[in-house]
Amino acid sequence: MAPPPPLPPLLSLSDEALLDRLQRSAFEYLRTYADPKTGLVADTSRPGAPASIAVVGFALSCYPVAVERGWLDRANAAALTLTSLRFFAASEQSESPGATGYHGFYYHFLDMPTGRRVWQCEVSVVDTALLIAGVLTAATYFDGDGAEREIRALADALYRRVDWAWAQNGGETVTQGWKPECGFLRDGWEGYNEATIVYLLGIGSPTFALPPTSFAAWTATYQWENLLDVDVLYAGPLFTHLFSHAWIDYRGIRDAFMREKQSDYFINTRQAIAVQREYCARNPEDYVAYDRDLWGISAGDGPSHAQMGRQHHDLRVFGYMARGAPLGPDDGTLAPWAMPASVPFAAADALRGTRQLLARGATKHMWLNREFKPVKLPEKYLRVIRQSSEI
Repeated sequence: MAPPPPLPPLLSLSDEALLDRLQRSAFEYLRTYADPKTGLVADTSRPGAPASIAVVGFALSCYPVAVERGWLDRANAAALTLTSLRFFAASEQSESPGATGYHGFYYHFLDMPTGRRVWQCEVSVVDTALLIAGVLTAATYFDGDGAEREIRALADALYRRVDWAWAQNGGETVTQGWKPECGFLRDGWEGYNEATIVYLLGIGSPTFALPPTSFAAWTATYQWENLLDVDVLYAGPLFTHLFSHAWIDYRGIRDAFMREKQSDYFINTRQAIAVQREYCARNPEDYVAYDRDLWGISAGDGPSHAQMGRQHHDLRVFGYMARGAPLGPDDGTLAPWAMPASVPFAAADALRGTRQLLARGATKHMWLNREFKPVKLPEKYLRVIRQSSEI
């Protein structure tokens, strides 16, 4: 059998076709790095990487999309979903350091084949919320009988098991997490970030609901700023402005804070993108290629001192870090996913910048320090990207 004809180069595609290719490539990651027994999905493509429960939440949300796009048939999507939901429903919930979760929440990172906690990580409130958002998405989409009925039953049970009130630890707002070694983490959710999904799911819980006053207490910590001549509810890393929007359309929905500012969370994300573009246009650190049409400062991988070598030990590089603009931290690393993910908010700007990144050969991360060319990841990290996207 003759091999299939090569796919056309990405930059030759129309905007719609380009987005379809990139989205299909992203979806293939979820299938390539899912454990067939637990349904957990690896946090990264690095060999031996553990699962992230947030990634599972995104995967559960993507299976219905894949069905609608014709990338996956409905029965297989339901089977993948059931594998994940059955695992979480049967997983150990206890104070044990080796459990999967506690009080209906789950540890941030789990061993792929066993689902047990790794790295002494925390029971994560926000990552559990991202997981549950995916669980409820599956319950909404799979509305048939048989396996789909089981999906709905398991999803309902998982949502009802989450003790959102416990996560307050007696305070007005929720904590960031809990560890068996030390109890609740000291840091809370202060200032705007991706935690809107936490409060909305928590307040809506039919069993262990957060009081509505908890949301008001959180918004009291917000920082409304004028940054680079743009009025915005500040959060530095771009992902904080994007994650909750994967499940909730905030257009025209205003809480008390946003009514006062005559804005909403969708408009605010557009403003955050405008800040990023203006910051990269001004380029105060003089990084190579930063531009109004080349941006995307967010959380993710970046070069480390070990990668750079001893001769560059004095450079400011952060490895994995939540980078932000304009107040930093910023070491010249862009996250290439950030612009495609911003298409719902600023389509023309995001697509124009995405094409720039592809023209420059960007892959998983792109480092644009003023003294050096972009740092490429080792070949073993890039292989799956090339296989799935045919770049």
